Amino acid sequence: MTTKTRSIFEEVDTTTKAVATPGGIDGGKRDARGAIRIWLMVLFALLVVMIAVGGLTRLTDSGLSITEWAPVTGAIPPLNAADWQSEFDKYRLIPQYQLQNVGMTLAEFKTIYWWEWGHRQLGRVIGLVWAVGFAGFLIARRIPVGWTGRLFFVGALGGLQGAIGWWMVSSGLEGERVSVASYRLATHLGLAFVIFGFITWYIMKIGRKPADLLTARRAGDARLWTLGTVLMGLTFVQIILGALVAGIDAGRGYPDWPLMAGGLLPPDMWQLTPLWRNLFENDGTVQFIHRMSGYVLFAFALFVWWRARASANVRTRQAHHMMMGMMVVQMVLGIVTVVTMATPHVAIVHQAGAVLLWVLVLRARFLSRYPFAQSVRGARA
Repeated sequence: MTTKTRSIFEEVDTTTKAVATPGGIDGGKRDARGAIRIWLMVLFALLVVMIAVGGLTRLTDSGLSITEWAPVTGAIPPLNAADWQSEFDKYRLIPQYQLQNVGMTLAEFKTIYWWEWGHRQLGRVIGLVWAVGFAGFLIARRIPVGWTGRLFFVGALGGLQGAIGWWMVSSGLEGERVSVASYRLATHLGLAFVIFGFITWYIMKIGRKPADLLTARRAGDARLWTLGTVLMGLTFVQIILGALVAGIDAGRGYPDWPLMAGGLLPPDMWQLTPLWRNLFENDGTVQFIHRMSGYVLFAFALFVWWRARASANVRTRQAHHMMMGMMVVQMVLGIVTVVTMATPHVAIVHQAGAVLLWVLVLRARFLSRYPFAQSVRGARA
């Protein structure tokens, strides 16, 4: 086999050129990052509404008005007088009616029924929005590399949330309970915030290109990220404790602050036996723990904010300013909720504040790991 020897003066064939593609790390088949982000934002908005409706459902004692779990057929409400009477008859068999609402009229029952039906219907809408969006992006093969599992995970958590919702409701349908078990309510609300947290994180992450995130991570503040992780955990614990307070209406028992019934500790903190029951069923104990946890959370958030002031990144500092500002607002709302004995409009604002605080804590943590690029002029000297 012979090969032609080329003279050093021979021109090289330039008919075929290698073209460098800008942003090669993001190359490949065009995905639908922008559309997926919008879809996640729709789920985000629906979850905000869902959490608010869930809070109002609890505050109006409506959660036990529908005594069966029918994920498909339950989407159709009673359509005639016979259907309404059948639903009412089922409700009159449970302890909440017999021990608390005996004598309730059909018209009064319809009010609480529509609250719970609306709550469940909104859950179905969220599931449908997720399923249609996920299937559409999957069939079109527009999901970015590495995101299919994450987006499916959100839907799986939503399905689990529906099952836990029924597990929660079923705890109030027998025995002598007139409401759902507080620890089941806390589990239900806690998972809602977990789902909300993942969606929030995914919205922030998919909104930036992989190359941008890779570069940003090198400029991240590892210590501030760790502090943000601890703050996230403490915030979540406080949300769970708030759900325990709500589950037994513990926010209405001690309308004084900073003391409780005139003392540092509430009376009869450990009167129930076995002792562990006080952590879930003693209104004074549950509210006291929620208050103390709130002080710890506030103090640690103040420390994280103080530490973040040293960040060279303007937007990271701003994110922590916003987080700390909302932390102050939320604490004030908590105090107002206590002194007004958790009136519904105040309590729901406090719950909405928890949602906003959760988002801002996650955002501050995210920007600690993935700060936005800035010019040298924008950095702190």
